Amino acid sequence: MNLYARALECLARREYSRQELEKKLSRHEQSTDELKNVLDRLEQQKLLSDERAAEQILHVRSRKYGSRRIRFELQAKGIAGELIESVLEDFEPTEFSSARTLWCKKFGIAPTSPEEQGKQIRYLAGKGFSSKVISKVLSDAREMEN
Repeated sequence: MNLYARALECLARREYSRQELEKKLSRHEQSTDELKNVLDRLEQQKLLSDERAAEQILHVRSRKYGSRRIRFELQAKGIAGELIESVLEDFEPTEFSSARTLWCKKFGIAPTSPEEQGKQIRYLAGKGFSSKVISKVLSDAREMEN
């Protein structure tokens, strides 16, 4: 199977960033020029797009993770910084509701002790939510109980 066909097969399953696809296909390449030409051709045909890959990752991960975690994942996949910022800009308004949904599913009640509060903060921080979002989730929880 030639390199172009392998690339199309990969892209038929899901979106890849250029760096991700390059890494995946590198073990099948005959020469680095061939791989570069295939990737350039796919981009020209609009079959390979870092922007679509970033949007797909955001769409899939936004229900479970915060912007910090998603940013890290996008950087690891070789997405450009300005593209990451523009994609995450759209996520900011909904990040709080994602955090709140996760918090409700895991805990459901406001922390009653400092230990419990620490546990809830660590959970949400581990999911990649910012301290600002975490504070808002916990303060809203306290207000709802009062």
